[in-house]
Amino acid sequence: MPYNYCMKFLLYSTFFILFVSGCAFFTERNSKSTGRNLNQFPLFQVPDCELEPIKVPKLPKVIPGYTELDPATGLHMTGTVQTIDFASYHLNISGAVEQPGSLAYDQIRCLPKTSASPPLVCPGFFEDHAAWSGVPIAEILKLARPLAEAKYVSLVSADGYTVTIDLDKALNPENFLAYEWEGQPIPVLHGFPLRAVLPKENGNSWVKWIVEIHLF
Repeated sequence: MPYNYCMKFLLYSTFFILFVSGCAFFTERNSKSTGRNLNQFPLFQVPDCELEPIKVPKLPKVIPGYTELDPATGLHMTGTVQTIDFASYHLNISGAVEQPGSLAYDQIRCLPKTSASPPLVCPGFFEDHAAWSGVPIAEILKLARPLAEAKYVSLVSADGYTVTIDLDKALNPENFLAYEWEGQPIPVLHGFPLRAVLPKENGNSWVKWIVEIHLF
């Protein structure tokens, strides 16, 4: 086989593998329980509000394969599913902020709420449509007060998967952390308790199972 042909084949193969892994995070079919410390920082002070109790979603017996359709939601499956202990869950905000801290799930629900239905696009694989609701990232960052030197925001999943965006982009009110899908808690397969909704970004940036926001 000619040398140039071999090199082209290797380059195209590498590009395809990187694209697939980036769009789908990871492709294992099993689920994992996170061992990350979700209680690192003290809780922020958030005014109480009246909330309906939620029914914590459970992991289904059957997990669809990579990019397969989840019949229960009509969404496609990506990533290695993380099962998070809801009772101890906190979202940490860390890094270049005046006040590092954390938020419990119900505190997040008491923050200003937004809803949107942008398409979730994984180019070349699928395009999903659903209604999401949650809290703008900007509302969370107000509590922590980013330092002047902060330029970037990393959204960290329970499995360690991380997506970094510009702070200015994170502060755009259209970008939010969703805790509801179609008016109910996000299913475990699709990011419970929190996943990112970034309308102008491809699906690989819509981080699932978020446990931390880190500024730098």
